Amino acid sequence: MSIYTVSSIASIINGHLISGFNKDYIIKELAFDSRKIQHQTHVLFFALVSSKNDGHKYIQELYDKDIRNFVVNNTFTDTQFFPQANFIFVDNSLQALQTLAKYHRKKFTVPVIGITGSNGKTAVKEWLYQLLYNDYSIAYTPNSFNSQIGVPLSVWNLNEDIQLGIFEAGISKPNEMNTLKEIIDPSIGILTNIGTAHDEYFMDVKQKIGEKLNLFRNVDTLIYNTDNGIITEVLLRTELTKKIKLFTWSRKKEDTDLYITNISKQSKSTEITAVFQAQSLKIKIPFIDDAAIENTIHCWACMLLLGYSNDIIAERIFKLTPIAMRLEMKQGINRCMIINDTYNSDINSLQIALDLMINQKQFKKRTLILSDILQSGHSEYELYKEISDLLNTKDIHHIIGIGEAISRQANSFTIKKEFFKTTNDFFADFDTSKLENEIILIKGARRFNFERISNYLELKTHETIMEVSLNSLINNLNHYRSLLKPETKIMAMVKAFGYGIGDIDLANELQYHKVDYLTVAYADEGIALKNKNIHLPIMVMNPDERSIELILKYQLQPEVYSFRILQLLEEAIEHNPQISDIHVHLKIDTGMHRLGFERQNMTELLNHLTSNPKIIVESVFSHFASADDSREDAFSHQQAETLSECHQMISERLGYKPLKHIANSVGMVRFPEYQFDMVRLGIGLYGINPFVEQTKIEPVATLRTIISQIKNIKAGDTIGYNREWKVNSDMLIAVIPIGYADGFPRSLGNGKGVVLINGQLAKIVGNVCMDMCMADITHITAKEGDSVTVFGKDISITQMAKKSNRIEYEILTGISQRVKRVFVRK
Repeated sequence: MSIYTVSSIASIINGHLISGFNKDYIIKELAFDSRKIQHQTHVLFFALVSSKNDGHKYIQELYDKDIRNFVVNNTFTDTQFFPQANFIFVDNSLQALQTLAKYHRKKFTVPVIGITGSNGKTAVKEWLYQLLYNDYSIAYTPNSFNSQIGVPLSVWNLNEDIQLGIFEAGISKPNEMNTLKEIIDPSIGILTNIGTAHDEYFMDVKQKIGEKLNLFRNVDTLIYNTDNGIITEVLLRTELTKKIKLFTWSRKKEDTDLYITNISKQSKSTEITAVFQAQSLKIKIPFIDDAAIENTIHCWACMLLLGYSNDIIAERIFKLTPIAMRLEMKQGINRCMIINDTYNSDINSLQIALDLMINQKQFKKRTLILSDILQSGHSEYELYKEISDLLNTKDIHHIIGIGEAISRQANSFTIKKEFFKTTNDFFADFDTSKLENEIILIKGARRFNFERISNYLELKTHETIMEVSLNSLINNLNHYRSLLKPETKIMAMVKAFGYGIGDIDLANELQYHKVDYLTVAYADEGIALKNKNIHLPIMVMNPDERSIELILKYQLQPEVYSFRILQLLEEAIEHNPQISDIHVHLKIDTGMHRLGFERQNMTELLNHLTSNPKIIVESVFSHFASADDSREDAFSHQQAETLSECHQMISERLGYKPLKHIANSVGMVRFPEYQFDMVRLGIGLYGINPFVEQTKIEPVATLRTIISQIKNIKAGDTIGYNREWKVNSDMLIAVIPIGYADGFPRSLGNGKGVVLINGQLAKIVGNVCMDMCMADITHITAKEGDSVTVFGKDISITQMAKKSNRIEYEILTGISQRVKRVFVRK
């Protein structure tokens, strides 16, 4: 096991240690961003210096958080203010970080896949992980940590349990790859797509390719696409082909290792045929865009190189999931949705962001707010003509351009357009009432400060928000999907405003990730989804007399649980002869005794159904009463058996087999034998299931607020309504803008509930008010404006529910609509 102490690290990086703490203190984590450190113990902070910031400025903040180990530049002179800390002095803290990573990498002999290119690095890395994680313990680059800082932090994840490394490397200038090569030291190389990013820093594309190829100087084998002839030319010029093996693929050249003979795009998938070792191979991938196809072929080639059979590859590659992006989706003014992508601006990332935008099918109008694109390597005219063509292709309706260059090229755009030379000009002259019921992508280079525009267009609510992680939602979906047989369908529950999280936005995301059905409680919920371009079949659990006509009009699928509902349907069909059929879901009462037909009703029920051929039974289902209680397992087995008997009777009489389902989130984990044809995924989708390891699913919702005010309360005073909380000793309290009107239970007052502030729990004191509550922060270093987490990854909604004598469903669905939902995609 690799154990590093402060003193050993000082020796490795040739630093001078001044110890005011424990020089033999064990270091497990490396950090450079003070914002991401919350009272971790075994962390070593590298005070990095850049043209825009200086990590030494944050040492006081970290010292106050009990961080005691720092790597600093020799110019740092303030150690006297931190008497209980270890300082390692070096000439350059970034180079010290890289030196430590190189040393750490040399301790391991496992195979390492190194990936570089202009585009596709993160996708190829993430997909290789998805394809290989069943067979290897893998260390790989988190997110897009592929820089001079990110690569060392990624390689630090190597340990004795790791069997394979997958690391990506990104460069923007000459002479940057040599250091990354020594840190990653790959045995297999993958060169992805070469685009125009950072062209301005290289003499020509050949120099850029040559610099990227430096990563592969000592690999055993390099994988690349020979259709870019410049790559082969540079390889031959650098004589790399004499030192390493090549695994090539091509759509044009038959003499490559993997010759792509056909690519056939369908509505949601692509079939690729190739020749490998004189055999014809075929895979099907769940993507249709060209970038994903190219990235997937790189993965296919790598799997073949590693010796996998194509049968295994084909099975796994079809299950690949899209790679999430670093975007936020927020409610905007005038019923708009804002996609905030102010992280960077280049044509490739613009295309990715536009793809996300057009997948939000709930909006018919699309507006792009775009800054000048910097460092593209194209002439202005070529660049903005290309962007104009892209917007036309993506059916964007309106562009708002900000910047001198894009304004000069206004004539390149043929859609509705407005231009402003500066962000300030936009604020001075733009009329926001023009934006209504549309989706708006805000895409700008950092120097344009588009965060101001995002904040300006967001719906203004109070400072309590529900942050919804779409990454976690899809992670959870994929985990449950992995438990199912390939043919088993998924019905996702989005009733009750998506369990309080947001039904339309979640439904759109789930539709994109190919669930099979959605379920709502009432017809108006289903109509709202249909009106927002949700085209999945939608089951309505509680149809009534007033909603039957609407169910028929919007082609919703009602749950039929009684003869009264069945008769209402029959009458509606009779009054609407133009209707060819209606699909229904039959609810069977197998013992829960809530809703549903009982076994003795089957004869009469089937008489109705056979006499009304327009009623198509989509599914026959029931509901476990106690799937989470092992003491009632015998009863659960009996319920499943009863459902199967009724399903068989219905199928035999109707002459076709409807879908059969009984398992909910807990049931599909505890009773995998009852997957049947479909499962209903509800609360587990949102990261709550006591029967699933919490390392496998993630909380989707995080409820956050801030500290509005901090007060000193003297001993003997009282806090809150009715003076119920007596202060025994002097106390520091935080006033927090969340109350029972927001869904924070009143029962959590007077010491029962807690919130998380700066990594520590703070007890709720006094009664919970309608809009406010108070927390004891006597033991916490905090200031007004600091973030407060009510529930999320680090403070369990389950514990909150228990303390308030509720269940998690009640907490989630009880969060008020006045709490803004912010959808985050990282």
